[in-house]
Amino acid sequence: MAFRAKAPLRISFAGGGTDVPPYPEREGGCVLNATIDSFAWGSLRPRNDGSIRLESVDLDLCLEYKADDEMPLDGQLDLVKAALKRLEAKSSHGFDIFLKSDAPPGSGLGSSSALMVALVGLVRELKSLPLTDYEIAQLAYAIEREDMGILGGLQDQYAATFGGFNFIEFYKDRVIVNPLRIRPDIVNELEHNLLLCYTGTTRRSDRIIEDQTRRFQEGNPEALSALSQQKQLAIDMKNALLRRKLDDFGDLLHSAWQAKRRMSSRISNAVIDELYEAAQKQGALGGKITGAGGGGYILFYCRFERKHKVAEAMRKMGATPVDFAFETEGLQTWRIDGAASDS
Repeated sequence: MAFRAKAPLRISFAGGGTDVPPYPEREGGCVLNATIDSFAWGSLRPRNDGSIRLESVDLDLCLEYKADDEMPLDGQLDLVKAALKRLEAKSSHGFDIFLKSDAPPGSGLGSSSALMVALVGLVRELKSLPLTDYEIAQLAYAIEREDMGILGGLQDQYAATFGGFNFIEFYKDRVIVNPLRIRPDIVNELEHNLLLCYTGTTRRSDRIIEDQTRRFQEGNPEALSALSQQKQLAIDMKNALLRRKLDDFGDLLHSAWQAKRRMSSRISNAVIDELYEAAQKQGALGGKITGAGGGGYILFYCRFERKHKVAEAMRKMGATPVDFAFETEGLQTWRIDGAASDS
């Protein structure tokens, strides 16, 4: 018997930053996001020799331990070790864990959090834990943000667990995931008109988030105004989708980017600004970086007859357009026969 899991990556449209503590506890936050057909993948195979093997394709790293060994947090697959510890997953019989993602860490698509959700899903299968979707997302968040002290928000874990288009609200004592029933023709039109491009660089989000959080805690007027605007834009963009006003959605995406840039001077840079300006010149109505900022993926909304022009401009500037479709399912886990998986 072996266990498999996959959790989708996500695109954030608006509200990012209002999910980063302490903002939700003090002001209440909300985000609009949707999952796409790129995934974090995991596999767990029980063993009988008392050995534990952890392998990450993305980090090109493989570690081996005995089941009774301590797994030191030494900078090598610490998130995986922390998850096994919190979930009390170590078994005297041992197991192999294999992990990979369709996008690198720091890409702005929530890949690290999706990988953590997939890992929690694997352990749920191994131990037959009766975890709800909310509990899986909260566990993944707690491992990343509390146990490991990695700065960031809450939206990625909930997006990867629930999947689809969601308007997610964050409060001091609860998270509310509101699935959106977006008509198929609107989903098709979004896929028709949205252009996702890899800027060519990844980034560490912790410094950006640290600066953003510091400015909020210091009461910086510009940061406070930008975060408040992000919340309103998430609501407005949700309404534009539900009312099938996609040109409005494109314009609001531009407004979301302008508000996001005001949250921290680290969010944009000269390369991102040049890409954005070139996309607008070719007809993009709006766009934004999909994660904390500084690099990763940038999303543009274009009228379809101009989309190829925007893509051509991005290629000339060193960015890479990437095909994608929206994904309706969240975390998925399944079991397979052990012998069949080795064939």
